[in-house]
Amino acid sequence: MKRTLVKEALTGKQCGAEIVVAGWVKTRRDSKAGLSFIEINDGSSFANLQVLAQNTLANYATEIVRLHPGASIKAIGILRESPASGQAFELDAKEVQVLGFCDPMEYPLGKTRISFDRLREVAHLRPRTNAFGAVARVRNTLAMATHQFFQDRGFFYFNAPLITASDCEGAGQMFQVTTLDLENPPRDKETGKVDYTQDFFGRKANLTVSGQLEAETHACALGSVYTFGPTFRAENSNTTRHLSEFWMIEPEIAFADLHDDADLAEDFLRALLLAVTEKCVPELDFFDLRVEKGIRADLERLSQAAFTRITYTEAIEILKKHSDKFEFKPEWGIDLQSEHERFLTEQIFNGPVTVMNYPKEIKAFYMRLNDDGKTVAAMDVLLPKVGEIIGGSQREERLDVLQARIKELGMDEAPYWWYLDLRRFGSVPHAGFGLGFERMVRFCTGMGNIRDVIPFPRAPMSAEF
Repeated sequence: MKRTLVKEALTGKQCGAEIVVAGWVKTRRDSKAGLSFIEINDGSSFANLQVLAQNTLANYATEIVRLHPGASIKAIGILRESPASGQAFELDAKEVQVLGFCDPMEYPLGKTRISFDRLREVAHLRPRTNAFGAVARVRNTLAMATHQFFQDRGFFYFNAPLITASDCEGAGQMFQVTTLDLENPPRDKETGKVDYTQDFFGRKANLTVSGQLEAETHACALGSVYTFGPTFRAENSNTTRHLSEFWMIEPEIAFADLHDDADLAEDFLRALLLAVTEKCVPELDFFDLRVEKGIRADLERLSQAAFTRITYTEAIEILKKHSDKFEFKPEWGIDLQSEHERFLTEQIFNGPVTVMNYPKEIKAFYMRLNDDGKTVAAMDVLLPKVGEIIGGSQREERLDVLQARIKELGMDEAPYWWYLDLRRFGSVPHAGFGLGFERMVRFCTGMGNIRDVIPFPRAPMSAEF
């Protein structure tokens, strides 16, 4: 007989029928009448299913009474309406098979609530808790909504390489990939420097910080593409907002300018928020109760909110009027800080804001230079409580301007020969943006630490599991 998911059983559609369920024990209590009430969860939903086990079952005394939280069982029985309050249906078991026992003295997930800090130390088990099971389901919903959004709009899913010889941001904070003997690497006889021609790829290679540059190659052939995969930053940022390995969503659209890019970004955020508020109601109610009060109402409001668009210059003018409120004083030419971004969204516009046209000095080399010669066609999409959630730009499609920009920043043009070819052979205006997936999951769950919204967080001095 095919197993029925707990989520399906709780709909009651199979009420009166014999079904098979399986899951992990959340609680077990025994009555004086010789009956065990076993609550199980199989991860398919937030709710548990209660299994009634009579003491007449063959393995009641030898196995069922030894069940503790964490043990796993399979039960066969009749699904019935439950007379108890708080649950609509329960399973009257005619057979309970113990798949795996769990020692209550060693199992770290007991009945008492455990701090998120402690749960990071047992990340292999934390998905069994209510909080992390809910995070996993929200993460799954956001991932599916991402693919659905872009597929419905004719985008092609593009797989960017994880190993690269190019640095998208020009920041140099990358993880190196090598097979050389680090204790005794080969060296150039003349310079004494490490000879990377003898390395696996014949050159210095790194883990990617972004799939954007590679995605541009396919956008300039297929029209519209998006990446959704892991990226890596070797920043020594030990904060609640940074990870060394995280997932990025990066669409690229050909024949598009900055305003087209902003339209896509805003529509994408609305689609994600709508998906979560429609499909993750029990999870949001849990986060509302246990993590961040009012988060469900906030997400529902933002899913319908209009985005205000302002220029960077206008943003600075607004912020300077309230300069006394900030630790970092707003001046034209500085990058906006989180306190500035939150002030704009929470105090001035009371909703999401898209800031456009930033000073070229604080943005990357590939962003299109505006006619004023001082700003580039870049945008940041800001949300209340978090500030920047999306960063994007129109890409510089003019070969001479792009080459001048690379030279101005003191970068070596040689590694970008293939990127420059896109401007030599049928160049077109194009644009794109990036959204850090974990930041979006964190925003939708209210979790305080970004390490709690990815299954196995990678951060400075932390690479367990």
